[in-house]
Amino acid sequence: MSGYAKPLPRITPDNQDFWEAVRRHELSLQRCAACGRFRYPPSPVCPDCLSDRFAWTPVSGRGTVTTWVVFHKPYFPSFADEIPYHVVQVELEEGPRLTANLVDVPNEKIRVGLPVEVVFDDVTPEVTLPRFRRARGEPGPGRAS
Repeated sequence: MSGYAKPLPRITPDNQDFWEAVRRHELSLQRCAACGRFRYPPSPVCPDCLSDRFAWTPVSGRGTVTTWVVFHKPYFPSFADEIPYHVVQVELEEGPRLTANLVDVPNEKIRVGLPVEVVFDDVTPEVTLPRFRRARGEPGPGRAS
């Protein structure tokens, strides 16, 4: 028993390499071997050129917030103590968008265009989650933004 009560990702053959990289505290995405496009979520073929050739490629982990939502209702009982909590969409410098949480950023300080960088949260011995924090050099909570 891990003691982590929140939902965990469903690891499949298509996304297993992503989650293994995250567990090593690396962010790695599929990159098409034919056209060079990064893609997320993982898939067996490139959505641009339909090639089935790809390589798992490390990415910067830097991006910007493109949208977010603040939840005021606990859809999962395990989140009840965190209400209100947020979920953000981050567009990585390489193009794909990931859905995650921001750490150390109050709900009222989230904004579109906020520069962020990935951090890793080892929630169980087997599962690490990518989260994001305000990019270094950005004003923190309580400072001008």
